[in-house]
Amino acid sequence: MAALFGRRMRRGAASTAVAAAAMAALSASGAPSAVGEQPAASAAERPSAGASGQEDPSVTGDSPYHTDLPPLKGPGRNDPPDETPATGSAESGIPATVLDAYRKAEASLAASNPRCRVPWELLAAIGKVESGHARGGRLDTNGTTPSPILGPVLNGVGFANISDTDGGAYDGDTLHDRAVGPMQFIPQTWESWGRDGNGDGRRDPNNIYDAALAAGSYLCAHDRDLTVERDLHQAILGYNRSQEYLRTVLHWYDYYRKGAHEVPDGSQPAPGAPTGSGGKTPSPAPVRPGTPSPSPTKPGKPTKPAKPGDGSSSKPTPPPTTPPPTTPPPTTPPPTTPAPATRLVDLGDGALSAPARERFAERPAVRAERADKKPAAQAKVRFTLTGETGTTFEGGATTVTVTTKADGVAKAPALLAGGKPGALTVKATLLGTTEAVTLGLRGEVTAPRADKLVRTDETELTCEAGATFEGRIALTATRDGQAAPGVAATATVLAGADPADGEKAADQGPYFLTPGDEPAEDRRTRELTLTTDAKGNLLLPELHTDDTTGTFRLRVETTGGAVVVLELKVTDPA
Repeated sequence: MAALFGRRMRRGAASTAVAAAAMAALSASGAPSAVGEQPAASAAERPSAGASGQEDPSVTGDSPYHTDLPPLKGPGRNDPPDETPATGSAESGIPATVLDAYRKAEASLAASNPRCRVPWELLAAIGKVESGHARGGRLDTNGTTPSPILGPVLNGVGFANISDTDGGAYDGDTLHDRAVGPMQFIPQTWESWGRDGNGDGRRDPNNIYDAALAAGSYLCAHDRDLTVERDLHQAILGYNRSQEYLRTVLHWYDYYRKGAHEVPDGSQPAPGAPTGSGGKTPSPAPVRPGTPSPSPTKPGKPTKPAKPGDGSSSKPTPPPTTPPPTTPPPTTPPPTTPAPATRLVDLGDGALSAPARERFAERPAVRAERADKKPAAQAKVRFTLTGETGTTFEGGATTVTVTTKADGVAKAPALLAGGKPGALTVKATLLGTTEAVTLGLRGEVTAPRADKLVRTDETELTCEAGATFEGRIALTATRDGQAAPGVAATATVLAGADPADGEKAADQGPYFLTPGDEPAEDRRTRELTLTTDAKGNLLLPELHTDDTTGTFRLRVETTGGAVVVLELKVTDPA
């Protein structure tokens, strides 16, 4: 839904020149030719971006919009002969933060969806039409508008009728939806396409970085290539299904491609305010594209003069007056403020757990609820990590604040387990309440794992009875191809060469010696626990033999299930 802002009217001879130039610009840019104002495409004519037989909702709810066309050049305007915007012109200026958001969205999508090839100039064109680049770049240091940019209430009075889908979380209206933010997303579309463009862990339609990335993602949907004219037009029409909207966006897209420059945030005038916006100058009443203008009243027949003496008065009879309507025009109810959250509910299915130095499979999640146990949207929840495991949230922080969505759910970023096994707690605190509302979510960092274990020495594993094997056995443990330090491993001497002989430690044959001052016979063991070093290496102690000959097995297994089985042979003395 486009933001409503005033249209400067071009009158007189200049209007004809502008219209002619507009047609030329459209033809030159490859946009569809226009013979006049065309209505929005009918349901049968609209391009479907969804599955066969089903049409996706547009980003904006197909609401009307008003915006100026970019400056056009033509005869008699003392402009340069080409149609390139004058360097440094006011109209080609884009506020610095807004321009940065458009360019970062282009770079992000080039990496994640290279086929699409969305240009930042297209995002700038849509941002210009929808909100005048976030009201001329009026943003805080994070790129968020100080107050929401809201489209008209979609209550069916002059607009589409879309009942509330977000509990007022985004638009403050619990009866009907409104488009929100610099790129004017209706709440139900934002729920599907909202993105975190500035990496703060939130998806905020009022943030230009989030909104620009979301708009680009929507334009790229359905495997589109925006260098293909048909895909480009379908993408724009998916934003607002109006041929007039398509032509206007293409005008600005072509204009910015010919040159644009950065201007300071807030240095440009903000677009006109929507009707009823707190006493500010209202924009012209929105007219749905294609709606015919009221026809002028046809002049009546001239009144014949009265003949003298026929009893008629010489004064004309006043026309009948229509009494004013007794029914007041419909009014839009003011947005209602949802009741605040009063409690948190843990949405986890048990203790959070992950091996050391690995990512937790589950993310801490809670639901904020009001006193009536209904979800509380837009509540602030702070997640804090405690414990000695070295665990952090993705990005390295130990404290993050998340805003709940329409369903009241707040999910913390992914957890990255530290290198020290042990218990941890994720504390979830509901902010903005008079009484402390806190949940403690239990977690654990378990021993590190290895998924592969390989032998790295070439020691001969044959020894005479009553002697010591030559050299020491060396192995290396890895996880996902990387060294696995601190991984526990168990080395066990097993009887027989066949697994059918059993997996229990042998009671005779090769053995290790544990450290200590006791006699060697008292320190014999055939089962030993070890830990890999900082490079994932494992060096077993020396293996000794008693007077039992035969074939044995040495089984080494790490946490995580990596296993190596080696054959040991004990022969008669020479």
